[in-house]
Amino acid sequence: MHRWSGWTTRRWLQTGVSASLAVLALLSGLGIWTLSRTASATNQLVDVGSPALTSAVRLEAALVDQETGIRGYGLTGQRDFLQPYTQGLLDETAAVDRLRPLVGSAPAARADLELVLSRARAWQTRIAEPIAAAPGGGPIPLATERADEGRAAFDALRQATGGQQQHLQESRARARADLDHSLTLRNWIFSAIAGVILLLAVLVFEGLRRGVTTPLERLSTDARLVAAGQFGHAIAGTGPADLRRLAEDVEAMRQRLADELAFTEHARHQLDEQAADLRRSNAELEQFAYVASHDLQEPLRKVASFCQLLQRRYAGQLDQRADQYIAFAVDGANRMQTLIHDLLAFSRVGRVHNQHTTVDLEETLTATLDALSVAIEEAGAEVTHDPLPTVAGDGTQLGMLWQNLLSNAVKFRSPERPLRIRIEAVRDGGSWRFAVTDNGIGIDPQYAEKVFVIFQRLHTKDAYPGNGIGLAMCRKVVEFHGGTIGIDTGHSPGTRATFTLPAAEEPPQP
Repeated sequence: MHRWSGWTTRRWLQTGVSASLAVLALLSGLGIWTLSRTASATNQLVDVGSPALTSAVRLEAALVDQETGIRGYGLTGQRDFLQPYTQGLLDETAAVDRLRPLVGSAPAARADLELVLSRARAWQTRIAEPIAAAPGGGPIPLATERADEGRAAFDALRQATGGQQQHLQESRARARADLDHSLTLRNWIFSAIAGVILLLAVLVFEGLRRGVTTPLERLSTDARLVAAGQFGHAIAGTGPADLRRLAEDVEAMRQRLADELAFTEHARHQLDEQAADLRRSNAELEQFAYVASHDLQEPLRKVASFCQLLQRRYAGQLDQRADQYIAFAVDGANRMQTLIHDLLAFSRVGRVHNQHTTVDLEETLTATLDALSVAIEEAGAEVTHDPLPTVAGDGTQLGMLWQNLLSNAVKFRSPERPLRIRIEAVRDGGSWRFAVTDNGIGIDPQYAEKVFVIFQRLHTKDAYPGNGIGLAMCRKVVEFHGGTIGIDTGHSPGTRATFTLPAAEEPPQP
């Protein structure tokens, strides 16, 4: 594996930024050196070369003024001709004061200046000062005597100033050439710096494109394909190590989703098969209910009818044991008919009656009490209830619920006290919580769940008639409506059955 394959995006960025900063620092140093060299050449030309040449020319002009004034005074003896000489001395001093610092760092230029000053001093000492000190009023004899000597001395001085100016012009020309070279070099270097910066920008852009944006775009494209439903599309990671790890994590997540999807698909197929089996089983149960309601009851009615005929016709003609056997047969046939009827009613819950509407429990309870009025009157029961609400459900099934709960309360009354039945209703969020309370014999807490199992009886049929299907019917009705039912084991004496039903949706306010 490549030694750089383990580098993360951060490390690549850190390395790239460090390298770019190093290159920029080097370019900055080179640019500063170029600017410094250009500034130095400019200073040499502007601050030294040109001022030095100008001062040299002024020095020469001052010396020429001195020579003109001395020559005019020597020929005429008039003091007015000394004014250029006097002014020339002042200009000479000023020019030398300006020129000396400018040539102080150049030995050749300093030597030229000293040569000019020495020859000027020689001319002044031998020619200018003696003539200027001579009395005027007419031509100065000393001027005539030393005319040739003075001319030769001043020619030598002119030669020295000419050489000085030539050397200063050459130095200025070299400074100018150096400045031009520095400017050219500066332009090339700054062009190279601009090119390197542009190259760095291109390299950074290309590096980010190849190392970051392209792998991210590829990862994003793969992720979108998976999100669109192509769970079999593998996600491959490219680029730095951290982006490859991210791609591996996304690939692991995709694989997990694919496995979960496969498992879910398998489970769905199993559920479909189980649903098909359940539909088959329900069809068989419906067929059984049909057989039980038609094919079984018809022969059972015949058996019961003939047993009853035997009982009526031969009662007292046979022995006591025969009468007892016939009574057993009649009772068994009647109980079988009742059991089949209850089973049919239990199987119809949620299958035959399944029309959810808005049900007024006040009306349903009133109808149930009317149906049970004889039994309630014989038991001497007193039934009271809270104002009952409107719920969402099937009216027939809810009527069966009231009938079974009230019938149980009447059936399992206590002989020691008058029967009192109380129905309560309390709103609890989106549902209603109901309670049917009596003061009968009650239910042992250990049987609080057993009583809801079909055919489970806590007493013999001789003590209390029935098939043990009433509370099982109640549970099926309540659970079909999305509620729960149970026995309050803390209530005593008697039984307290509680259940919940969904409230009817309230119409929107106008």
